[in-house]
Amino acid sequence: MDATAATAPAVRVIERMLHEGFSAGNTGIVDELCASDVVEHQFGLSGEGQEAIAKIKKGISDVHAAFPDLVFTVEDSLERGDTVWVRAHGAGTNSGPFFGPPTGKPVTFTVFDVARVIDGKIVEHWGVPDRFEILARLGRL
Repeated sequence: MDATAATAPAVRVIERMLHEGFSAGNTGIVDELCASDVVEHQFGLSGEGQEAIAKIKKGISDVHAAFPDLVFTVEDSLERGDTVWVRAHGAGTNSGPFFGPPTGKPVTFTVFDVARVIDGKIVEHWGVPDRFEILARLGRL
């Protein structure tokens, strides 16, 4: 890790995970941005350490396969101490499987992330993507 990464604001770490990870499908970003003993609380990805890292990487692969043109815009953020809160807007087209076959439909949704970031690494994370909004926009609810 370079000195810039260690001093980067926590919101930048989350932005990179959204843009370089989930949008671009780069699973290697997890090794760069997550501590080896990361604690993940997000439903479907929860775990600790290498178990969590493997689940996060699979989540990135699955989301990118389902929405390969996915773009995130961070709309609001707040940092206090080692904790950052982020509200982001996601938009993409369902071109791959997501709770069923691809629909070709565009989706927009909100994601709330809360993370503890120490020395440029996510050590603990809670993520709440609005899956109901996605499923409703895809006509699956």
